[in-house]
Amino acid sequence: MADQQIAGTAADKRGQADSGVVARSIAVIGAGWAGCAAAVELARAGYKVTLLEAARALGGRARRIETDRKQLDNGQHILLGAYSETLRLMQLTGIDHKQAVLKLPLQMRYPPDTGGMDFVAPSLPLPAPLHVAAALLRAKGLQREDKLSLARFSTTARWMGWQLNTDCSVSELLERFDQTPRLIQLMWRPLCLAALNTPPERASAQIFLNVLRDSLGARRSASDMLLPRADLSALFPEAAARYVEAHGGTTRCGAKVQALRSIEGRLWQLDISGAAVGGTWSTYFGGVVLATGAAQAAALLHDLPDADTANLCHQLTAFTPEAITTVYLQYDAGTRLDLPFYALQDDAYSHQYGQFVFDRGQLDAAQAGLLAVVISASGPAAAQPQELLAEAVAVQLAVVFQRPELGRPEWFKVITEKRATYASTPGLSRPDNATGMPGLFLAGDYTAGDYPATLEMAVRSGANAARLLTGSAAQ
Repeated sequence: MADQQIAGTAADKRGQADSGVVARSIAVIGAGWAGCAAAVELARAGYKVTLLEAARALGGRARRIETDRKQLDNGQHILLGAYSETLRLMQLTGIDHKQAVLKLPLQMRYPPDTGGMDFVAPSLPLPAPLHVAAALLRAKGLQREDKLSLARFSTTARWMGWQLNTDCSVSELLERFDQTPRLIQLMWRPLCLAALNTPPERASAQIFLNVLRDSLGARRSASDMLLPRADLSALFPEAAARYVEAHGGTTRCGAKVQALRSIEGRLWQLDISGAAVGGTWSTYFGGVVLATGAAQAAALLHDLPDADTANLCHQLTAFTPEAITTVYLQYDAGTRLDLPFYALQDDAYSHQYGQFVFDRGQLDAAQAGLLAVVISASGPAAAQPQELLAEAVAVQLAVVFQRPELGRPEWFKVITEKRATYASTPGLSRPDNATGMPGLFLAGDYTAGDYPATLEMAVRSGANAARLLTGSAAQ
């Protein structure tokens, strides 16, 4: 096959652009949650969208994968009721989130008789902060000084408007707020790891406060925990692709963008390769949303002859990746936990790596007997041989639940997403959606925003990139 299949010359394309044909054609590079959100918003605005994904599956770093055992997610996620953009776009693309997720009130519940705590917000529609106060009053496993400590934190943070004059680590913030060691161990540390995927001693206090503001500090429903019943690709990305195609767009998996060029500041030329395009192909678009990971975005931007590209690439390559490991343990289909999920006390020195365990059978009947154990910021754990890590996690479950059979799974699967997120550190510089180049915008959980690298941050970034692009095109 010829190296390039070009549908018309650049001059032809410039002529079409003047008539609005190519100008209304937008490429979204990357079909993770940010790219899918951008594609949906652009399609809704009437643009012809081409959604390009180098991998074979949609979803980026939150997707369904095929294993030698069964289809599994590449990581277990919890959404929050505060994820307004994610829930809005799920609904727009035809996903009934009431069926797609299991909604639970805010909770931090440990297995009984393990020295943990039992903290559950009431299901009644109490306004904030009464839902937290009610949960505190009836919480078990916390001493009076622990409860006063949490109440003091919530009151002071609210009085401060959840804002710090100068960012610091979460550990410094908790020390400043006189939080008790027990509350830090059972509440703040696991929340920080789950939300920011960064240990408290390195995590941004301001980003942590932002998450707490929109969950603990907002209406009660905002703090609800939403556990996906569907796999992560079906939960939104595949619905987004169907929406784009129903609105005249195209989705191509296995299509890798090799190069990106600006044509006279009016068009963007993309060189695309892969099985989906039958070799190497060049085509033109009126605008581009670059929704790959930060490092891949930097590689595509590096050769663009723009004065600001070097600074942008420096920002994009400065992120420190953080891993998340999920250990799947399959038991007899009759195996079931009393609750859909529990918090666990981790201690690497004692080879207790699990931080949360989810009973997948209570979310999806087809996964009966499957437990998913999550390890955030999992670098040290992921360095262990998979067999030893799975064995340690199974033993941890058997001990904490006092159920010896949990130490003997039928099979296991360890999945580590090495670049699941970036380290959300104090004062981290994150790039804007706008690149400064006409018609080119970034989308990803690493762009500037209030949230850490979460699904909601990715979706918000994608939607914002689409709005900026449509706004600039209208000018």
